[in-house]
Amino acid sequence: MINRFKPKYNIKKGDKVVIIAGDDKDLKKPRTILQVITDKGRVVVEGANIVTKHTKPSATNTKGGIIKVEAPIHISNVQLWDAKVGGPAKIKRTRENGKLIRISKKSGEAIK
Repeated sequence: MINRFKPKYNIKKGDKVVIIAGDDKDLKKPRTILQVITDKGRVVVEGANIVTKHTKPSATNTKGGIIKVEAPIHISNVQLWDAKVGGPAKIKRTRENGKLIRISKKSGEAIK
């Protein structure tokens, strides 16, 4: 019964977002979403939450060693970037011609 109702998020892969909480907080620097993990409520943001990962040598990575990768952060710590306003904005969803459209509450513009 835990997964009875699937949560609906306003953030998709490829969106520009701003990190509003945590070590990488920066309200003026938009970043790109690389992956959305819906079942855990997390997102992977480009250039944020960089962690070092120790890897063993394999067929694809013959050297192995220490690499830096982006780790997921909680979806509540990011907010969609509104290009017209030049900052973060809350989103409302409406239906137009049977399609869901995300609209910024600050500027009233549709988010592409």
